[in-house]
Amino acid sequence: MPSRKLSTILLAMATAALLLSGAGCRKRSAPAPPPVVIVPSASDRQPGTQPSEPATTPTETKPTKTVPAPSPELVVPPAKKSSPRTTPPRTAPAVEPPPTPVETPPKPAPPRMSPRLTPAEQAEYEQKTNAAIAAAEKNMQATFGKQLNAAQSDLLEKIRGFLGQAREAARAGDWQRAHNLAQKAQVLSVELVNSL
Repeated sequence: MPSRKLSTILLAMATAALLLSGAGCRKRSAPAPPPVVIVPSASDRQPGTQPSEPATTPTETKPTKTVPAPSPELVVPPAKKSSPRTTPPRTAPAVEPPPTPVETPPKPAPPRMSPRLTPAEQAEYEQKTNAAIAAAEKNMQATFGKQLNAAQSDLLEKIRGFLGQAREAARAGDWQRAHNLAQKAQVLSVELVNSL
């Protein structure tokens, strides 16, 4: 029985939605025609009124001719012309020619903040960096000629990126940064070799 109640509820909701969806779809009715105004002409006499002629004596009777009364004139006021909504014409915004680019000198690279190393510390970082780069490259060579899955290929690309950045930092003389990048490459290369 629950399915019967559910179908009854759904039918009621669908009917209500159908009724409500048609509520806003009223057709606009045509405007009513202008009213017709009957204006009596000056020669027409209104019934029940006496002409303003001098009163004649009853002894004098003039034969009168019955002249059909002219029909009243129909005057129809001109229909109001509905003026269409006019929007002011759109004017295209004034297009200014693009400003000529002023050649500015390129900004110098921001200086790297690295701690000052003693010559002994610098030599130690240089030796550790070169050892980490060599170990990462050796592990990368183990993957040559092997079919790599997507995760292994991604690791290989990351290793190459870290090695490139490490070499760049070494050329700039930032041996501490170069050592950190070379260590990251070495750790990832060990992970890659273990996944083969």
